[in-house]
Amino acid sequence: MAAFVKYETFIENLMNKLIDAFGSTDTWKAVIHTDAPVVATDNAVSDLTQIAGNNGYTTGGTDITYSSTRSGGTVTATAVDVVWTASGGNLGSSTTGRYVSVYDDTSAGDNVGWSYDYGATFTVAAGETFTLDFGASVHTFA
Repeated sequence: MAAFVKYETFIENLMNKLIDAFGSTDTWKAVIHTDAPVVATDNAVSDLTQIAGNNGYTTGGTDITYSSTRSGGTVTATAVDVVWTASGGNLGSSTTGRYVSVYDDTSAGDNVGWSYDYGATFTVAAGETFTLDFGASVHTFA
């Protein structure tokens, strides 16, 4: 299972109203990258080194259909799992990924929210798929 880590700037950007993590007004995307997140200082998707945009991967990532709802004093966020399929060669050419980060594509700064560390590099060969599985919820604010 991938290890979840929150970018520290995510909370700051929420408090400064730079990103919207409630409802479904903002578009959130997932990107595959090769460099470890620097959770204390990374703030934008441009701070990450994405795999190449080809063979089934699009630079800038894939929409996760992020949405959140409130029940009492608790907000729960959900998202649709992302499935990347390598076609015509390895996903992103021969580049291997290790991390998947999620960012707010609607914010002016394309601000990052959280990341998943898969513990080792991975390659998705032609015809194979890689799934980012969010489970029942992405995160909960209480």
